[in-house]
Amino acid sequence: MIRVVVAIVVLVFVAGTWATGGGLNFGWLKFFSIAVLIVTIVLTLWEIWLWRLSVFRLLPGTPRCIRGTWKGVLTSFWVDPTTGKSPPPKYVYLVIRQTATLVSVKLLTNESRSSSSLAAVTAVDGSAELTYLYLNRPDAGVEHRSRMHHGSAALDISGSPAKRLKGRYWTDRDTKGELDFTKWDRRLADDFDEATVLF
Repeated sequence: MIRVVVAIVVLVFVAGTWATGGGLNFGWLKFFSIAVLIVTIVLTLWEIWLWRLSVFRLLPGTPRCIRGTWKGVLTSFWVDPTTGKSPPPKYVYLVIRQTATLVSVKLLTNESRSSSSLAAVTAVDGSAELTYLYLNRPDAGVEHRSRMHHGSAALDISGSPAKRLKGRYWTDRDTKGELDFTKWDRRLADDFDEATVLF
């Protein structure tokens, strides 16, 4: 953003100098504030909203839009030592808040919520991916069997616009599993119950 504003200021100065026959004319300085204001408004609109429009999706560097609430299935590969079995898959919700440059992720389950500390949507050779680090906070009633922990996840983004998020997660408790999200709603849920109502 700073580079764009500086470029506009320089362009206004160069245009003013050229228009006055090469001589320095400081009267053009009055247009700097107007140019900076216009650029700031346009960049703010781009950051919040314009980048999501389909007409701009072909521009280089525009991230894949995955903003909204996703419903999917979490499959844990952890094996209970007392039973020798993994827990059954369960429905979970992924709430993604996204602007042109920032992403935050929240995973909601019936027993806990995970919030991202670092997240990014990246694209390489036409393939897009959501990667993030998170902190999981279990509900008080399940803390005796599910401790607070850190983890990371990497999800492939399929389709443009996005139709599916699928990938794996790992935790510092030495557990891992799979996440598969196939249903999407543009609204942003705040908790598990609200997300359930959306679908």
